[in-house]
Amino acid sequence: MVSGNSPALLRVLNGERVDPPPIWIMRQAGRYLPEYRELRKRAKSFLDFCYSPAIATEAVMQPLRRFDLDAAILFSDILVVPDALGRTVSFVEGEGPRLKPLIEEEAWSFDDPVRAMQRLAPVYETVERIKSGLDPNIALIGFCGGPWTVATYMLQGEGGEKDRARLAAYVRHGDVDALLALLVEVSALHLQAQVKAGADCVQIFESWSQDLTKPLFDRLIVQPTAALVKRLRALGVTAPIIGFPRGSGAQIGRYARETGITALGVDYQTPAAFAREQAPAGMPLQGNLDPQLLVAGGAFLEQGAKHVVEAFKDAPHIFNLGHGITPQATPENVSELIRWVKGGV
Repeated sequence: MVSGNSPALLRVLNGERVDPPPIWIMRQAGRYLPEYRELRKRAKSFLDFCYSPAIATEAVMQPLRRFDLDAAILFSDILVVPDALGRTVSFVEGEGPRLKPLIEEEAWSFDDPVRAMQRLAPVYETVERIKSGLDPNIALIGFCGGPWTVATYMLQGEGGEKDRARLAAYVRHGDVDALLALLVEVSALHLQAQVKAGADCVQIFESWSQDLTKPLFDRLIVQPTAALVKRLRALGVTAPIIGFPRGSGAQIGRYARETGITALGVDYQTPAAFAREQAPAGMPLQGNLDPQLLVAGGAFLEQGAKHVVEAFKDAPHIFNLGHGITPQATPENVSELIRWVKGGV
């Protein structure tokens, strides 16, 4: 139950307007922090980092020591799910993740969900460690990738242009739908385990929801997300669910109305007024500062922060970026941003 003593972020997710709005930053543990870059050297690979509870917990705590943030978010990656399903995942420095593309295989096979959950046990230990050391006024966010976003990486083996994955959705219709159904089930179990370990709420990162026709958006984004939310609720998870359909543009309203999410993450290209108009009345909204303003700093950052606060005023709002913070951002600019937001700009 959410009470007046609950973390501000959870009160907003319960539909309350809080002033000033709570703030957290997507990828707040990351390469813009010098201490993170030092910590990263302790793991042989990025996945080793994600599966090392002590190191991953330290990554989560680093920005909380520096900044007056209202939430911690698990340090992990959306691609631990395909890794747990037996698909080899690696990360190439400066280029991003690499997987063996499913579209090059005639028959697709995966480990069963029970084995996948066993592989992900270190992630849940990380959640437990974070929760045990967290100030009670700071909410803990768990997460997973949206089914289509994770499927995209699995289908074509990398990010970038998603034409090959989109083509597969047509020419391998049944295979792709079965893959999405598997990802719904494993993602639901993954989020359930995070909540059981101590996460107060969860976010679904649907990072590749752009460039889809209405029929594909319904089939690849709305329907799997709705199935994921329904499965989570059937598993007994009552925690709030933030959906972040980056790049969904004019289709954001259907996502907000038809998936069952609690709150809507708004990317930086979507006007706040449009998001407020399209979302159900009273739905909490999160976003949507341009991450490049944390690189630019100064008056640009101040004006941007003021604009976001003003654009979402009188609505339940969580201040965040409209995508993840970049390595070029500076800790000093993050401090300034939080000062302006907390100062009620």
